[in-house]
Amino acid sequence: MSSVLPSNPSRRSALKCLAYGGAGTLFVLAGGVLTPVQLALAASTKDESAAAGVPLFLQISDTHIGFNKEANPDVAGTLRQTIDFVAAMPVKPALTIHTGDITHLSRPAEFDLAAQLLAGLNITELHTVPGEHDVTDGPGTEYFNRFGQASDNKGYYSFDHSGVHFIGLVNVMHFKPNGLGGLGDDQLSWLENDLKGRSSSTPIVVFAHMPMWTIYEPWGWGTGDAGLAMSHLKRFGSVTVLNGHIHQIVSRVEGNVTFHTARSTAYPQPTAGNGPGPMPLTVSNDQLPRMLGVTSVKISRHPLKATLADTTLA
Repeated sequence: MSSVLPSNPSRRSALKCLAYGGAGTLFVLAGGVLTPVQLALAASTKDESAAAGVPLFLQISDTHIGFNKEANPDVAGTLRQTIDFVAAMPVKPALTIHTGDITHLSRPAEFDLAAQLLAGLNITELHTVPGEHDVTDGPGTEYFNRFGQASDNKGYYSFDHSGVHFIGLVNVMHFKPNGLGGLGDDQLSWLENDLKGRSSSTPIVVFAHMPMWTIYEPWGWGTGDAGLAMSHLKRFGSVTVLNGHIHQIVSRVEGNVTFHTARSTAYPQPTAGNGPGPMPLTVSNDQLPRMLGVTSVKISRHPLKATLADTTLA
């Protein structure tokens, strides 16, 4: 399927900026430090890439395949550009994590196209959690038929890679319009058991779709029982919690826990409380770079701690 960006040259450039500057975050592990780097830097020469460290994982979020409105009439195109850019990297990450809203309306054709595009990453492992747009049919039949194996069709699961413990959580199965997400008792019990016996020095990466702290309750930007989940994680020296859903960077540090929401590859959304509600936001070409940027998250082992910094593309 061919992909054509909008004919407006300045708009086309802005969307390319979205794909290359803010569409995904590459995490590298170098000297025990987990660090996101700008994709443009990661796809540079081998010497420069080696200096940055061995890529650990790539985070992509809110691709919304199937969306075709003014905010971005070609979401497949911007995702394809991002994937092509990653494919050109001289040293590729072993993992890709997608933090939900793979599709816009959970339609089979949307999942088919998303799978076709994501296969272009040519990365060994793809790990996902569903967004609310991936389960619009209620039980999430299409999502779980395609991505349920790793979690035994529960949606939540964990795995280990390079000394880091990854935990995928699902907080959209009981999603209500303008309501907070929820994890539920079964998932919380599973999380407690999953963490038992693990050393507090183990770096933890949690990924879910909706924010794991309440950013703005009137818009449902949060998870109602996230506090219970975090109570099981507070003993660990370094916890990084990655989410999508709000299509913009908002971060927070509480003790040893760093929360960070990702940008979308599809379109921006208004900041909390600005406007009638969360929705695709069409911005002028000069504004778009100010809404994109580079995020740095480091998890160091000696001492074990997390730090985070953001820089815009303006």
